[in-house]
Amino acid sequence: MNGQKTQQSNGPAESHGQYISAIYRHMQMLISAELAPFRIGSGQYIFLMAISFQQPITQKMLSEKLLIDKTTTAKAITKLETEGYVRREPDPADNRFHLLYLTDDGREVVPKVQEALARVKNKTRRGMSDEQYDSFISMLKIVLHNLTTIEGEMNHD
Repeated sequence: MNGQKTQQSNGPAESHGQYISAIYRHMQMLISAELAPFRIGSGQYIFLMAISFQQPITQKMLSEKLLIDKTTTAKAITKLETEGYVRREPDPADNRFHLLYLTDDGREVVPKVQEALARVKNKTRRGMSDEQYDSFISMLKIVLHNLTTIEGEMNHD
């Protein structure tokens, strides 16, 4: 494959976790490079995109939707706010919470971020049919569901 070494299956000793971890690291590097011109880090784009799809949304709802802890969400939103892409407004229904909205700059940058993410996604899909990619995503969802179900069970013990 393009002169690159591929690791052969080691049977039961081989772990999907090592591949998921390596894929994540490599994707984060590609995404960081693609989004650098917009001053958006690889840890913030997911929040920007989620807000763009559901406005207004509270930080708490955003954390729950993305399965990301509240502290990480707060840091990412602060960075996006500093860059001028997101604004917070007090929730009139409950002053303890803030509603998140995209600013004009945020709405303007979203299509550019989407294009950058599409370029990365296209790189990851090379050599896969649509059916294979859909199956791959489906399997990853099962793994995530299994892990989040286990976490939920552990938290209730």
